[in-house]
Amino acid sequence: MERPTTVLIVDDEEDIVALMRDFLEAEGYAVLAAYDGPTALRTLEHEPVDCVLLDVMMPGPSGYDVLRRIRENRDVPVLFLTARQEDHDKIRGLGLGADDFIVKSATPGEVVARIKAVLRRYRRGEPAPRAVLDFGRLVIDVQAHEVRVDGKPVQLTAREFELLQLFAEHPRQVFTREQLFQRLWGEFGDRHTVTVHIGRLREKIEEDPANPRYIVTVWGVGYRFDGEARP
Repeated sequence: MERPTTVLIVDDEEDIVALMRDFLEAEGYAVLAAYDGPTALRTLEHEPVDCVLLDVMMPGPSGYDVLRRIRENRDVPVLFLTARQEDHDKIRGLGLGADDFIVKSATPGEVVARIKAVLRRYRRGEPAPRAVLDFGRLVIDVQAHEVRVDGKPVQLTAREFELLQLFAEHPRQVFTREQLFQRLWGEFGDRHTVTVHIGRLREKIEEDPANPRYIVTVWGVGYRFDGEARP
């Protein structure tokens, strides 16, 4: 009998662990729990773990410290779960090799959906996103969370960066507004939210926002990114 996919939840808050355990087990996952970093690392040494849901702020070693240790010898998917929403925390976590960064205000259903998405990518053997995407006048440094246009830094919000990264990593792929909202906000929602964010993004990266070169409207369908990254 094939063993179930196993998720290790690492969080010092027992109620968070219990809540996520209930949702994951309802989806057919096996769940292991650790309430501190050292226990999490020992569990990874001795148990078959397919995915780690890791709290950032814990007594003793932080989630960042635990992730560094994991990445020394494991390629298991790691999703950070944290109460902090500052951009620099997300940038730091992604830079260390986290696969996703989720705030604790997210619904358990959204967290489960994000775990499924990361596991699908690993199982398909998709390569990790490139560290730097160079489109000529537009350069996106994924690891540093920086964007430059004509060599000058451009300040993007965290959501604007996520939107641009999604487009740039899927050139020529058409996304509907509903697909974009679901992938970035975790649910179906207001199409206007997507339209506003794309408008702001165009103002920051396009030479002529009224006639965009990169983020193009596909009338009646959605949007696509026109550009080919340099090797």
